[in-house]
Amino acid sequence: MLGLTTAILLVISSMIGSGIFKKIAPMSTVLGDSNLILLAWVIAGVISMFGVFSYAGLATLTDEGGGQFEYFRIIYGKFFAFLFGWACFTVIQTASVASIAYVFAESVNNIFHFGNPTDGLSEINIAGFIFPFANSGVKIFTILTIIVLTVINYFGVKNGGLLNDIFSSAKIAGIVVLIVAGLLLHGNADAETAPHVSAIKPEGIGLLSAMFTAMLSAFWAYDGWINICYIGGEVKNPKKNIPIAIVTGTAIVMCLYVLINYTYLLALPVDTYAAIDAQGNKIAGAEMAMSVMGDWGFVLISILIMLCTFGATNASLMSSPRIYHQMAKKNLFFKRFGATHPKYQTPHISLIYQAVWASVLVISGTFDQLTDMLIFASFIAYGSGAAGLIYIKIKNRRGTQPEINIKKVFGYPVVPVLFVLFCIGLVVNTLISMPEESLTGLSFIALGIPVYFYLRRKNKVSQEKVQ
Repeated sequence: MLGLTTAILLVISSMIGSGIFKKIAPMSTVLGDSNLILLAWVIAGVISMFGVFSYAGLATLTDEGGGQFEYFRIIYGKFFAFLFGWACFTVIQTASVASIAYVFAESVNNIFHFGNPTDGLSEINIAGFIFPFANSGVKIFTILTIIVLTVINYFGVKNGGLLNDIFSSAKIAGIVVLIVAGLLLHGNADAETAPHVSAIKPEGIGLLSAMFTAMLSAFWAYDGWINICYIGGEVKNPKKNIPIAIVTGTAIVMCLYVLINYTYLLALPVDTYAAIDAQGNKIAGAEMAMSVMGDWGFVLISILIMLCTFGATNASLMSSPRIYHQMAKKNLFFKRFGATHPKYQTPHISLIYQAVWASVLVISGTFDQLTDMLIFASFIAYGSGAAGLIYIKIKNRRGTQPEINIKKVFGYPVVPVLFVLFCIGLVVNTLISMPEESLTGLSFIALGIPVYFYLRRKNKVSQEKVQ
């Protein structure tokens, strides 16, 4: 069982990946002003805390694992819960594992240079956009990383928890060092030699849309606080410790994110980060570290990104299989996913299938696009959870559903109501500004509908045979 300290570090590790080193670049392009960028990070952090407070209340619903799946099953029923779990397995969680592990492999490649064993086949493609043999050295190392972490977590949650504690502590220390170095040495930054473009500052109604778009980048960096809920069944005293863990961990990450972005903007102007975004092949954090500290700053940031992405991959990989395991236990997924290892007590089959599918996404090279398509889907789920919290609290007050009880929620009802309204606004804005990506993402989720009815019919036939 995982203790409170490990649970807090798991929240931090799940959140701090590659986003904090990269997202200031696209945000600079969209907003064009340092004060607006910092405001976007603060607002995104506050909204994330609203979600955290809402889910801290939902975490008191059950001692079982599965997180949002289990909350949705209790509140909304089997169908909605299945669609959420299906989206997690097909894209959201597996693509997250694949993409973070890929960034880790790229960071290692920056130092050791793998090469490409299948370079001669790199132009072979499927449908014109899937290039399975391109960048093969990084892809092979990514898959090996997923396999190694899967094996570690296969042999017990304590192994994954210990690994998480080590890497979480190291990444926090590394980010603090980077912040301190940036604050002390920002006067050494060579902004004159850095690339520049003229960032356009939005105005009027365009500013509101730009803020939502910029906050999508910030939310990607903040995302991951929910992962601890998936592993609730393996946390000591989960109804008490999970709410403490997600609130404490998210608060720590928010402070680190605002401070490091302040440091970025102190070292280099917004135009430089907009130019980095335009080039598309550079990491903003690495450019800042190099401008302030020289070559050894680039090495430092590369090592830090490696620590952060390896730790985040482990945290996501460790937590996500508990969703599919819980789905299968409730007869809402393929039965094999519900197997528990007799000795190590881990969802070993779910871990294996997750590793296989994540590796397929790595080979396809399309996981970044898939993740972008479904960022807004996460907020459909987040908003649904907060709305469910309000629904249950109303029923508790009326005494119409006493068997489902949610304890006191900080800021209720203002906090969950504001969070739901914000989620609606973000989803609507994303549908308008990114219609193709949003509709494609919804299509992936919709593919789960026939699977749900297939599984329901299959389970019904199996029950009739038993009878």
